[in-house]
Amino acid sequence: MSYYPPQYDPWAPPPPPPPRRKRGLATALAALGLVVLVVLGFVAWDLGRGSLPPGSTSSPLERSLRNEQSGNSTLDVAEVAEKVEPGLVDVYSTLGYSGQQAAGTGMVLTQDGKVLTNNHVVAGATSIKVTDVDTGRTYRAEVLGYSRSRDVALLQVRNASGMGTVTTGDSSEVSVGDPVVGLGNAGGDGGEPSVSPGKVTALNQSITATDESTGSSEQLTGLIQVDANIQSGDSGGALADAEGRVIGMNTAASTGYQFGQNERAAGASGFAIPIDDALSLARKIEAGQGSDTVHIGPSAFVGVSVSDAGGSGALVQQVVPGGPADDAGLVAGDVIVALDGRAVGSATDLTAVMDTLHPGDQVAVTWLDQSGQQRSATATLVEGPVG
Repeated sequence: MSYYPPQYDPWAPPPPPPPRRKRGLATALAALGLVVLVVLGFVAWDLGRGSLPPGSTSSPLERSLRNEQSGNSTLDVAEVAEKVEPGLVDVYSTLGYSGQQAAGTGMVLTQDGKVLTNNHVVAGATSIKVTDVDTGRTYRAEVLGYSRSRDVALLQVRNASGMGTVTTGDSSEVSVGDPVVGLGNAGGDGGEPSVSPGKVTALNQSITATDESTGSSEQLTGLIQVDANIQSGDSGGALADAEGRVIGMNTAASTGYQFGQNERAAGASGFAIPIDDALSLARKIEAGQGSDTVHIGPSAFVGVSVSDAGGSGALVQQVVPGGPADDAGLVAGDVIVALDGRAVGSATDLTAVMDTLHPGDQVAVTWLDQSGQQRSATATLVEGPVG
């Protein structure tokens, strides 16, 4: 069932915007003749830029500037990039209270600036900026909501209008062997999007991802696996088909957000969330339909960092001075065993409970102190970093 009346669907591609200056691959190549990428380090990302897939003898850029043959289908990579680029934004997050920076990618769904990205791109952010790849304009953005378990977030760009948008396809029609192009902000370098051609190698894949900032882990399911060279910073970017239609959202491991050993051992190049799944969650967020797996609005914050306590709770590693946990009397070394009347057996359990709460909620916190004595207190949650 549609979430919108038949006469209006804000997620449908809008009419083409007025012509604007293009900065696509073909234009850049014609102007420069030869393009050399000098890759700079970017704080908070494990880059790996410059590394080539096994057996490759050309750079990602060189590969992107020629047509690639896949079965009976010719993939015109430059043409695909020209179609997708106007709907991409680079996403830059200031993390936590340390001021550390992180980068990723987003896809613009509506002209007024609703942007789809991975939750892990903005998780822990205290402020978010996005740069329109097509125009170079930079905006502030806020998180409308997110699903941690599906790694999807919906942003709203402030004071935006007339933004270019991506054209989405039907991910249910994707088949193994289909040619694809991954586009994003590899390495957080900004500017022209990174372009990674390849093909679909598997469907309905499952991976385990761990968020090192919260100690929680999630199993992402139903993913599209590709041999395109998806890298850190491409997260939240577009996986497009040969027609330039987005059929998936790139998901890449990065510093602070790691895939499990099985995925690394298999040497998989990239995974993408099917666009049908991502848009379904985005519609729920836009409609304010929260659930146990979809959080709407600002994140609640109890003021601790935790790790697993061997199945007996969430071990408090740090307590934010003046935060709710500090006011309640928790200290490092305590083990949280219940929150808001719900049992907590791990760091992941604590994160799951927090995702159902909101700033201003009063909750009971139960913990074991370092002597093993059970204690309990009431804490008033405050607004904290995203997800």
